[in-house]
Amino acid sequence: MRQLPRRRLGGTDLDITRLGLGTWAIGGPWAFGWGPQDDAASVEAIHRAVALGINWLDTAAVYGLGHSEAIVGKAVAALPAAERPFIFTKCGLVWDEKDRTAEPRRVLQPASIRRECEASLTRLGVERIDLYQFHWPDETGTAVEDSWDTMLRLVEEGKVRWGGVCNFDVGLLGRCAARGGLQSLQPPFSLIRRKVAGAELPWCGAHRVGVIAYSPMQSGLLTEGFSAARLAALPPDDYRHRGSEFTPPRFAPNLALRDGLAPVARRHGCSIGEIAIAWVLAWPAVTGAIVGARSAAQVDGWIGAAEVRLSPADLDEIAVLIERTGAGEGPRRP
Repeated sequence: MRQLPRRRLGGTDLDITRLGLGTWAIGGPWAFGWGPQDDAASVEAIHRAVALGINWLDTAAVYGLGHSEAIVGKAVAALPAAERPFIFTKCGLVWDEKDRTAEPRRVLQPASIRRECEASLTRLGVERIDLYQFHWPDETGTAVEDSWDTMLRLVEEGKVRWGGVCNFDVGLLGRCAARGGLQSLQPPFSLIRRKVAGAELPWCGAHRVGVIAYSPMQSGLLTEGFSAARLAALPPDDYRHRGSEFTPPRFAPNLALRDGLAPVARRHGCSIGEIAIAWVLAWPAVTGAIVGARSAAQVDGWIGAAEVRLSPADLDEIAVLIERTGAGEGPRRP
């Protein structure tokens, strides 16, 4: 098996590869889905990622409303025990079974967390979740301390190995850290969405909290194959039709930024998407990046990013490009 670069995740005992496979899109249709997906292709993508050395998968209960977890469980069960990757999943987005197209609610009530954990364990076919994460801050009025104490109890009971959060700001991170056991933050982070580099990344670096960044290629926008025509051809239920980065006034500057990365990619002999991922990995606080794939071929298209090293001159050039195009918000250089 290929040996990819690894880093220790926060204060855990998990040495994870710099890239992990994201399974949002393989969930298929839901409120924020990417349209229909072939399950056999999803399993092949997971197996290809593992064969190329990736040792962790990121999923969530809400992706496809349980379907992504079920596919992850099926794919992992088919692998020899020694080759099975770590499984990271999430709770806190609760959907309405009577209207599966409705936007899920952000719920971190203790009883709901427990119900979701049990359901995820069943779908994944595992006895313990390697990293269990709160998907979004609660919107029901539940104190984050009560939510986090439930996470800590799940760890004590052996249902969860380590606990983390997603999309939390510094204030919420500090409140969880004060209770102990906070190991990771999963934020959106890309050449376009850079805000977390101003506060959350420095905080995590200072507090030994790992960072696993999601959407480093901005849901495919920072790849050679994306265009206005490609966007128009996506299935009608693909959320990108209404995503803020895929609509005016942001879409054109974002594509200009993508196009400007071509000289850097040529110098490194890799794709533009791999440069976008390597830029995320260049930030010292970032432990790893989550990259999605709907087929084995897509995994082949970005796996090389794990070994791309951007030079100071590359980073300077990219920072100037960001300023010139006006794309995105946040700090422009590690």
